[in-house]
Amino acid sequence: MNAVRMRRPVSSLSLGSSLKGKLVRAGFQFVTDLQDLNPEHLSAEAGVSQQEALEALQAASSGHAVAPVTALELLQKEEEFRNIVTFCSPLDEALGGGVPVGKVTEICGAPGVGKTQLCLQLAVDVQVPAVFGGLGGQVLFVDTEGGFQVQRLVDLAGAAVHHCSLLAEDEEQRVAMTTFTVETILSNVFLVRCRDYVELLAELHLLPDFLSDRPRLRLLVIDSVAFPFLHIHDDLSQRTRLLQGLGLRLIAAATDHNIAVVTTNHMTTRLRSSHVQLAPALGDLWGHAPSIRLLLRWEESRRLASIIKSPGHMDATVQYQITCQGFRDADQSERPQSKRPRTQTDQSASSRENTRT
Repeated sequence: MNAVRMRRPVSSLSLGSSLKGKLVRAGFQFVTDLQDLNPEHLSAEAGVSQQEALEALQAASSGHAVAPVTALELLQKEEEFRNIVTFCSPLDEALGGGVPVGKVTEICGAPGVGKTQLCLQLAVDVQVPAVFGGLGGQVLFVDTEGGFQVQRLVDLAGAAVHHCSLLAEDEEQRVAMTTFTVETILSNVFLVRCRDYVELLAELHLLPDFLSDRPRLRLLVIDSVAFPFLHIHDDLSQRTRLLQGLGLRLIAAATDHNIAVVTTNHMTTRLRSSHVQLAPALGDLWGHAPSIRLLLRWEESRRLASIIKSPGHMDATVQYQITCQGFRDADQSERPQSKRPRTQTDQSASSRENTRT
């Protein structure tokens, strides 16, 4: 069966007839002929635009055979790689420990509600040493809107280092703190600036090689996934194909390389049942790509985070705040008390610092 799939003809790909004709005339008869090509090479060889080359490579990659895995292997992967904490304990509890590795999580919300702040927080938290319950990983941060702020990352890194230093109780933890510094945190954040969807798709085409060369990388952030596609109005079928290919790539990256993929998305108005309501941008088809969807929103002066989609978690709404130290619990006087007992880490934190996590 694998041999049959690998000999899949280019003419069977979900592409426009004009593009398929150009590929076939240039000598690309089968999907395997497109393997190991980059967009620039294919563009030159087939006489197509770089945008068409990206579209063809996306369609070809989605047609490859996938090696099966057992349910036991999936369970072992989930146990091996922990979640990434958000430093907002009610949200971490609602998510079963934090943002999961191996899945795509989308953060939706209006401008200024804290989407980028949460992404920056996760970029720091994924690097918490394993002896403190973290992943000790690295992060690739793809910025499409120019919202990445290095100084803000420095502030969050300093707060995380200070927090872990107060928790250090044994020699192993104290040794780990020697390499968990603001400088090491900054050096483990790889930043890519993409100004349009062509650059974004080109970067994601190179992503598997990037991940293979960096086995410690545990988080991919795209802030935001919507912005590069907001101006594609003339060809909705093309946008649908590009978004479908993008979603498949992100899912493959999360599952094949055991990383957490986190994207942000805008909100847009949508007419349903004779009334207008806010909904995540990019449409219902894109909504199938993320496994988990978080909605950040304002309710008067309160910031609320809601789980609005997840196959493994109940719908929940918690309160959070953005402080100078980062994404944190809401003030205890304003937030309803949780009925769940605090974790050992929470108790240790309270005894060592008379502040919130």
